[in-house]
Amino acid sequence: MNRSAVVADRPTSADPAARAAFAVLLIITLCHLLNDSMQALLPAIYPLLKRGFGLSFGQIGLLTFTYQATASLLQPLIGQYTDRRKLPWSLSVGMVFSLLGLLGLSVAHSYPHLLMGAALLGVGSSIFHPESSRIARLSSGGRHGFAQSLFQVGGNLGTSFGPLLAAFIVLPLGQRSLGWFCLLALVGAALQAHVGRWYAAQPAAAPRARHAGGPTLGRGRVAGALAVLIALVFSKYFYLASFSSYYIFYLIHRFGLSTVAAQTDLFVFLGAVAAGTFIGGPVGDRIGRKQVIWVSILGVLPFSLALPHVGLGWTIALSVVIGLVLSSAFSAILVYATELLPGRVGMVAGLFFGLSFGMGGLGAAVLGLLADARGIDAVYGVCAFLPALGILTALLPDLDRRAAA
Repeated sequence: MNRSAVVADRPTSADPAARAAFAVLLIITLCHLLNDSMQALLPAIYPLLKRGFGLSFGQIGLLTFTYQATASLLQPLIGQYTDRRKLPWSLSVGMVFSLLGLLGLSVAHSYPHLLMGAALLGVGSSIFHPESSRIARLSSGGRHGFAQSLFQVGGNLGTSFGPLLAAFIVLPLGQRSLGWFCLLALVGAALQAHVGRWYAAQPAAAPRARHAGGPTLGRGRVAGALAVLIALVFSKYFYLASFSSYYIFYLIHRFGLSTVAAQTDLFVFLGAVAAGTFIGGPVGDRIGRKQVIWVSILGVLPFSLALPHVGLGWTIALSVVIGLVLSSAFSAILVYATELLPGRVGMVAGLFFGLSFGMGGLGAAVLGLLADARGIDAVYGVCAFLPALGILTALLPDLDRRAAA
C-alpha cells in the first residue's frame, strides 16, 4: 500500500465527519464532568449530614451503598439492552433522575429521605454511563484508549470538584443549597439531547465477529480473564472507597484539620485520580493494556503500606501518588474487556461501570462498620494490602501479542 493510500484512510482535521465526532467526544466528556460533579456532592457533604442527622459511620456507609447499588445493578442490564437497540433519548433521562436525586437530598428531613435521594442519584448514573461510554468509543476515530481516558477524566474532574463545591457552597449555605446544582443537570440534559441527535444519525453497528486477524480465545479463557478483571476492579474501588467516603474523617481525626481543609485535601487526591485516568488510556494504546494494569494496581502497594504510618505532609503526598497510579487502570481494564468481548460494548461498559460503583458501595458499607468497631485508622491499615491483588494480572492473556501474531 502506498503512503497516499494510508494517509487517505486516516480521519484528518479537515474531515467534517471527524471534526463532528471529536466535538461529540468533547461534549460527552463535559457531560461526564457535570454528571459526576452532581454525584460527588453526596459523599462530599457527609460531614454536614453526620452532624445534622446524627449519623454513625455505618449509616454513612449504607447511604453510599444505596447510591452505588442502584448505580451498579442497573448498568449491565441497560448496556446489554442498548447493544441491541439504540436509546438516544436515554442520555437526557439520566440527567433528569440525577436532578430529582439532588432535589430530594436538598429537602430531606429524615434518614429514609436521604436514602431515597441517594437511590435516585444512582439511577441517573446507571442510565448515563453505558450509553455515554459507547458514544465515547464511537467518536474515538479508532483511538479507543485515548477516547476512554478523555471520557473518564471528565468524570474524575467532576468527582474532584464535589469536595470544593461542598466546602465553599453547601457547607456555608446549608443542605438546601444542593438544589442550586440542579442547574447542572439541566445543562447536561440539553447537551445530551444534542449528542443523542448525533448518535441517532449514526448507522447501526453490526455485532463484530472474531476474525482471523484478531485474538481468539476459548470461552474458558475469556471467563477466566473476566474473573481476574473483576478481582482487580474490586481491589481498586474497594480501596478508593476508603478515600471517597472516609478520607475527610481520617484527616480530621488524625491530624486535627478543619472540615474545609480536609475537603481541599480530598480535592487534591481526586485531582490526582483525574490526571492518572487521562494518562492511562494513551499509554495503554502505546505499550499495551496488560502492562498498564500491572503497574497501576500492584505498583500502588508500597505507597498504600506506608500511608497509615506517616505524618500529614507525607499522607497528602502519598495519597497523590496512590491516586495518580491506581486510577490509570480503569481505562485499560475497560478497553481490554471490550477486546475480550467484541461487539458487546454496552454490556461491557455497563458491567464494569456497574462493578466500579458496586464495589465502591460495598467497600463504603463494610469500611463504615469497621470504622465504627475499630476506629477510622483501622480502615487504612486494612485497605493497605488490597493492591497486592494486582499480582493476578499475570493470569491475563496478552491480547496485543496474540493480535500481532
